Amino acid sequence: MPTDVSPDVPPANDPRMAGDARAVDAPRAVDDARTADDARAIELLGRTDYGRVATSMRALPFLAVARHIVREGQVLLRMHRGFGYHRACLGGVVAYGADNLAHLASGGEAGLWSVQCVGVCEAFEPTTEELELFGPAPRFADGEAFDPVYLRIEPQLSTVHELEGGLARRTTRRPEPRQRVR
Repeated sequence: MPTDVSPDVPPANDPRMAGDARAVDAPRAVDDARTADDARAIELLGRTDYGRVATSMRALPFLAVARHIVREGQVLLRMHRGFGYHRACLGGVVAYGADNLAHLASGGEAGLWSVQCVGVCEAFEPTTEELELFGPAPRFADGEAFDPVYLRIEPQLSTVHELEGGLARRTTRRPEPRQRVR
């Protein structure tokens, strides 16, 4: 039985379905929306260099910073091997998120966005071109020499959230504390 059709929905050639295009078009509309979200997520990820990979380690959730590039719809990560976080990511489903929240504080873009991609994470060896796209690696991570490890995520699910308007930082002063009268 196909996985994209509910068992309660009769097949398209069923006479009860005659004239009801919604049942046929609904999965296609969902796929089109997902494709649009995936494309937008990949586009936005290309605008920033760093994000956070989320998975669990010893049954506890954690986030780790990573440098990323986007190639052919995949999110390629560079992390510090010395932290060991890559071992928790390898072969598992991870979420990778990035945003432009810091740009607002520095007077950047007017709209804020946040992207999250979910997919299976695997190790890979970057090509010379991909290494150039990553740019120079940090020299140190928490005081030790940076040892890069490279991971690849092929997004299976992407979400994009965008905020516009009303994002200016409030500049009003806090009221002075009241003095006690004795």
